[in-house]
Amino acid sequence: MKRIDWHKNGSGLAPAVIQDSATRRVLMVGYMNEEALKKTAAEGRVTFYSRTRNRLWTKGETSGNRLYVEAIQEDCDADTLLIQVRPEGPVCHTGADTCFGEKNERPFLNALERLIQERKRTLPDGSYTASLFRQGINRIARKVGEEAAELIIEAKDNDRDLFLNEAADLLFHFLVLLVEKECTLDEVIGVLKERG
Repeated sequence: MKRIDWHKNGSGLAPAVIQDSATRRVLMVGYMNEEALKKTAAEGRVTFYSRTRNRLWTKGETSGNRLYVEAIQEDCDADTLLIQVRPEGPVCHTGADTCFGEKNERPFLNALERLIQERKRTLPDGSYTASLFRQGINRIARKVGEEAAELIIEAKDNDRDLFLNEAADLLFHFLVLLVEKECTLDEVIGVLKERG
C-alpha cells in the first residue's frame, strides 16, 4: 500500500470506505488518521479517528459489532481508503446492517458455510452436521461419495425434483468436507477463476 497523503485536505484525516468483502456492499464511511490506519493494519480490526470524540475509536468497542479486516487499499489520489471487512453484527448504530439502511445479506452458500463452521466449532447436541464432524474425515468423505453416486443415479432418470434434492445433498456434504479440511468455498472459487 502506498502512503496516504494525510495533509492533502488539511485535516490529517482520510475518508475510509468500509465494504463487506463477501457482498461488496458499502457498509459505512468513517475517517482515519495515520495512527488509526496503523492500528487497523496491526490488529486486523477497523479503528477510526472519531471527529466528535477527538480520539481513536475501534468499531465494536461498546457494541461488540466488530469489523475484521480482509484487505486495505487506497484510491488513485492516495487520499481515500477502501477497507474490505468481514462484519460481525450490524454496522450502523441504529442496528441496521449498513449506515445506508440497506440489508447486507451474504450469498446463501457463504452463509451456509458459516453455519457449518459454527456447527463444527460448537458441536451442538442433536445436530446432524455436528454428528458428521464427530465421526471424522472418513465418514464425511464417504458421505460425499454416497451423495455423488445418488446424484449420478438420479441424473439418468427424469425426476427433476429428486435430481435437485440429490444435488442439494451433495453440495451440502461437500461444504461439510471443505470445513473439515479447513478450506473455504471462496478458495475453491479462486482455483476455478485461475483456470479461467
